[in-house]
Amino acid sequence: MRVEIAGTGRALPAAIVSSAEIDRRLGLPPGRIEALTGVASRAVCGGESQIDLAAAAARAAIDDAGIDAARIGLIIGASAVPYQPIPATAPLVMARLGLAEGQAAAFDVNSTCLSFLTGLEVAARMLEGGAALVFSAELASRALPWDSAPEIAGLFGDGAAAAVLRPAPPGSTARIVASLMRSYPAAWGACGIGAGGTRFSLADDSDAFHANALFSMDGKELFRLASRHFGGFVTDLLAHAGWRRDEVDLVIPHQASPAALEHMIRQTGFAPDRVMRIAAHYGNQIAASIPFTLDLARRNGQLRPGMRVLFLGTSAGVSFGGMAVMT
Repeated sequence: MRVEIAGTGRALPAAIVSSAEIDRRLGLPPGRIEALTGVASRAVCGGESQIDLAAAAARAAIDDAGIDAARIGLIIGASAVPYQPIPATAPLVMARLGLAEGQAAAFDVNSTCLSFLTGLEVAARMLEGGAALVFSAELASRALPWDSAPEIAGLFGDGAAAAVLRPAPPGSTARIVASLMRSYPAAWGACGIGAGGTRFSLADDSDAFHANALFSMDGKELFRLASRHFGGFVTDLLAHAGWRRDEVDLVIPHQASPAALEHMIRQTGFAPDRVMRIAAHYGNQIAASIPFTLDLARRNGQLRPGMRVLFLGTSAGVSFGGMAVMT
């Protein structure tokens, strides 16, 4: 797919919360949350909404691409958790950006932490000219089990990021070389939020609804599954791309946790200096973590035209996903 990522942008809420502050709030010994999670700080929304973050990231991506917003004919919302169940979040972001009524198609996709990669591939397949906007915005600080599992709650942070996609110009090397996703639903129940859909009825069983309204995760089960299958998945993705491991210039992974990133490096054999790691300072931003890291890499000069880039991640469900991109 001969398309290029023409611009990226990211947004954070104003408040940065350190793990030391959380220790004090929970009455834990100093250093406890950071020792449990590896995360020193994360951004947390106060007055900002998910739409505020999404629109700010989208505007930054449009400005970075240097295009008129009137060229955007497709907007894909790619967040793990939507603003509300119905309708989709993307039309509301379209309105916030001031796009004309009927100018674009706007809808959501959801593959939890891998949603941005799914949105990018859908956009690339639908692109017929003009430009597409893909955004991921997450208020990951909501619905966390601070009382029962602070070692899980402390992993997450809020944030948003977006990318503008357009056809690659003649002579450009930019393209999506390969994309791959595999799912392992045997671990479907290892990670998620049960309430909010049709599974639990607030009217018929409010106790069950509220009992399943917080995020839960079986980290050991997810670790076991990734240990068995993720290395082979990456090998197969590289084979689809026709790339050797040492030809990959930069790996941009989902920022699940600092410990998960170190395990991924050991498991996949990539040189540590070629793997972007930001989880210690931003936390796990769910679907926003890959595009957020992408924007950081582009703006600090780690990602340049002509590079071979590998996006990698895991998601609840459980799925592994990856995309090989020439910039």
